[in-house]
Amino acid sequence: MIEVSKKCIGCSKCVPVCPFAAINMIDRKAVMNEACTLCGACVQVCPVQAITITREEGASRDLSGYKGVWVYVELSETGDKTHPKKIKQVTFELLSAGRRLADELGEELCAVLMTDKDQNYAKELGAYGADKVYMVEHDELFEYNTDIFSTVMVSLVTRHKPSVILYGATIQGRDLAPRVASTLYVGLTADCTALAIKDGLLLQSRPAFGGNIMADILAPNSRPQMATVRPNVMKMGEPVHGRSPLVVRESAKLDRSLRRVKVLERKIAHDAAAVKIENANIIVSGGRGMKTKDKFKQLEELSKLLGGVVGASRAAVDLGFKEKTHQVGQSGTTVSPKLYLSFGISGAVQHIVGMKASDVIIAVNKDPNAPIFNVAKYGIVGDAHEIVPKLTEALKKLKK
Repeated sequence: MIEVSKKCIGCSKCVPVCPFAAINMIDRKAVMNEACTLCGACVQVCPVQAITITREEGASRDLSGYKGVWVYVELSETGDKTHPKKIKQVTFELLSAGRRLADELGEELCAVLMTDKDQNYAKELGAYGADKVYMVEHDELFEYNTDIFSTVMVSLVTRHKPSVILYGATIQGRDLAPRVASTLYVGLTADCTALAIKDGLLLQSRPAFGGNIMADILAPNSRPQMATVRPNVMKMGEPVHGRSPLVVRESAKLDRSLRRVKVLERKIAHDAAAVKIENANIIVSGGRGMKTKDKFKQLEELSKLLGGVVGASRAAVDLGFKEKTHQVGQSGTTVSPKLYLSFGISGAVQHIVGMKASDVIIAVNKDPNAPIFNVAKYGIVGDAHEIVPKLTEALKKLKK
C-alpha cells in the first residue's frame, strides 16, 4: 500500500519520475491512481519524505498468484557499430537452468530484457528455452543504471508476479538484484552454485563459511524467490534454433531525473594483465606447489602451446605468482573450460567450487591424497617441476 502524508508540499517532483504515469497532482497533493505498481521511484525523489510504501508481511501474504520463472537478460558491449550489444553467456546458462526448473514446476520460463534498441534478441532467448520475453525498449535504457533498471524491474515484478527470478552473479547482477530485493522486501541468495525444486520451492545452494560447507536455502514466505548465480556454473544447453517465444512489449515512462548517477566518461582498457579467463576453452593453472614466480612462468609457455590461458589458485595469487584477474575459485573466477590442467594445486574447497564444472580435469600433485584428485578425470602423482618441462618439450616436438 502507498500513502501520501500531510507533509506533501505539492512540488510535483514525483510526477515525471513515475514510469507508468500513475501520479496526478490534485489540490497540490500527489494522488496515486490504479496504474501504480509500488516501484518506489516516487519515494526516492520526494524531498520531504511524504510518500511511504507499506508491504505485507511474508507470512500473511497470498502467494498463490505468483507463477513463472524469470531470467534477467544481461547485455554486454561488442564495440561493433552494427551490433553494439550482445547477450552475455551467463544469460543462456540461466535460461538452461531455468528451463529445467520451470518444467518441474509446470510454469513458464520468461526472459526480462531492458534495452534502448531491440536487435532481434528474442530469437536467441527462445533458442535457449524462453517461452516468453518481457521487453522494455526505451532510450533511457541505453546503458545500465541502478535507479533506472531497478525501477523498471520492480514495476514488472509487481505487475506480473513471478515465482522465481534468476540473475547472473556479475558486476551488474550483483548490483541490480539486491536493489530489487530490498525494494520488494524479499530475500536474495547470492552466488548460488546449484538450483533445484523441493516441495514446490526453489532450493538454492551456495558455499558458506569460506566454502567449507554448502548451505541449502529456502524462502517459503517470500515471493519472488530470488538468486544470483555464478557464471560458468550452470551447464549451457544446446540451442534449438527456430523456437520463437511470445514477446510482450512493456511500456515505461522514464524520466532522466530518476538517474542519481551520471557517467561522464567511459574508457575501455586493453590490459594484458586483465585477461578474462571465464570464456577460455583451455586453462593451465598453478598453485603454491610451483614454489616461485619464475617456475610459475613455465606454465605460460605450456599455455601458449596449448592455445589456452593461465589460471592460478588463491595461494599462488597471494604469493605474487599471478595477478588476481587470473584467480580461479570462490573468491576469484568460476570457469568451465573444455580442458583444465592443474599443477601444484592441492584442491581446497574454495578452488574446486570454481573449476569442477570443467569438461576434463587433469591434476598433477606430489600428494596422492590431494583433494584435487577427487574431481580430476586424470590424476598424476608426481613433481610438477619435472612434468611441466617434459610436457612442454613433447608439445614442441608435435608442433614441428
